Amino acid sequence: MRVDLFDFDLPPERIALRPASPRDAARLLLLDGPRTADARVRDLPALLKAGDTLVFNDTRVIPAQLDGRRGDAKVGVTLHKREGARDWIAFVRNARRVRPGDRIDFADGVAATAGERGEDGSLRLSFLGDEPVETLLARAGRMPLPPYIAARRAPDAADAADYQTMFAAEPGAVAAPTAALHFTPDLMARLDAAGIGHETLTLHVGAGTFLPVKADDTADHRMHAEWGRIDAAVADRLNGKRAAGGRIVAVGTTSLRLLESAAGDDGRLRPWEGDTAIFITPGYRFRAVDGLLTNFHLPRSTLFMLVSALMGLDRMKAAYAHAVADGYRFYSYGDASLLLP
Repeated sequence: MRVDLFDFDLPPERIALRPASPRDAARLLLLDGPRTADARVRDLPALLKAGDTLVFNDTRVIPAQLDGRRGDAKVGVTLHKREGARDWIAFVRNARRVRPGDRIDFADGVAATAGERGEDGSLRLSFLGDEPVETLLARAGRMPLPPYIAARRAPDAADAADYQTMFAAEPGAVAAPTAALHFTPDLMARLDAAGIGHETLTLHVGAGTFLPVKADDTADHRMHAEWGRIDAAVADRLNGKRAAGGRIVAVGTTSLRLLESAAGDDGRLRPWEGDTAIFITPGYRFRAVDGLLTNFHLPRSTLFMLVSALMGLDRMKAAYAHAVADGYRFYSYGDASLLLP
């Protein structure tokens, strides 16, 4: 499909720079079959059904942005995907000044050696020394706010908590699974009381999630791989819930993409561990999920293509036009939508 089919107008003032407070006070646009309704995230216990299961991504965002120098040249690094104990694939600002074998020095004695360059312009970085890379990043890195927020304000101490979900347990993401940012312990308790269960999986979100689609046709776009895992016990419980008539509702496109990667043609989930580069566009047959809770996405993005695949392109364009006109807040710190085809 032509990428320009997924374009829409979004006024800059609709981009949220801070999250709602409390988190579950965020607005929620409900698309339930043909019905559209305005609600709040805190209304979820009444919008879902007993027997439904929400699936969360328990990845934890790491301080994945670093400022460094290669000689006299300043370079900015955004880590993307881990490749072993000390190696990361990274996107580098001012990368033309860095050659394989060069040393990049960051703050507080942290350094890395540049390796080979990928076809997408990324670089392999090997962190030097004996300390765990996690320790080095905690010392020299900072929280990787999305570029559409970072361009309008600097990260601050509040982001360290605001850009982390209550489920964050497995370090490795360089972007938050933002749909889960709306959940609070109180909301989870009310969902549980309503008979709505939850499970977790892990998908370490990479920096590729922020890269624009440069191709003119979706067939020519290449997704970046991300590592994920679904445990056998989780897969079995989700299969059982669905067999009993419950719906599986992914919280966030990251959870959805991993569930669909792990599902067979029969719709049953299998244990999964490895890389996925699944790219979901209209025409895709969903196998593992019955719904999605997600934030509002960028024009022409792979994520807007995904929600259009789930609900239909015309339906999503109309829904987004309503959201823009009615003052919904967009992107990572913005409001949410519950999509039930």
